[in-house]
Amino acid sequence: MPDPYWNHNVHYHRLVLDAVPEGCGEALDVGCGDGLLARKLAERAASVTGVDRSPEMIRQARAASPGTLTFLEADYLDGRALPEGTYDFVSAVAVVHHAPFEDALDGLVRLLAPGGRLVIVGMAYNRTALDWVISGCGVPASLLMRKLRGGKRSPAGMPMEDSAMHWGEARRATRHLLPGRRYRRWLLWRYTAVWDKPEEGGP
Repeated sequence: MPDPYWNHNVHYHRLVLDAVPEGCGEALDVGCGDGLLARKLAERAASVTGVDRSPEMIRQARAASPGTLTFLEADYLDGRALPEGTYDFVSAVAVVHHAPFEDALDGLVRLLAPGGRLVIVGMAYNRTALDWVISGCGVPASLLMRKLRGGKRSPAGMPMEDSAMHWGEARRATRHLLPGRRYRRWLLWRYTAVWDKPEEGGP
């Protein structure tokens, strides 16, 4: 079934889904919005929970989703809101820039079960001339995708915020805080960081 709308975050859902491990048990989508990605994750994981601080987003997610999915109005940084060390897969799309970066990553890592996988789709701003050149190359692709996918839209009431980090800072911070992460900057103004939490007793 085609997505009900398209934007730069939805464009990278496929990368998130492709990173879900085989036989995934419990998955968590942080900053789930209207639940679009959570509904897709339900095809890859046995159990899916979406969490968002916005009451309106949770209302929309519950209204549009089957009862087999769980949606919680909560802040993932609140240690009492979600069970730590539980989830086999955690996704965070356009989320980590809404909090101090180290706090955001620490909160996500705490939620992962040993051996679990974290996928971040993040945002950053241009600082260098090369940053601007790379971002400029994304403009034609974005315009084409808007035309093909029916425009760039987001759910009504979706909280939005600009990133306080530039691309170099995001690359260095993820390398430091998530040793061994797989990082890539993408054309449509996003980067991904994929990280596997060590098994208990591992390095």
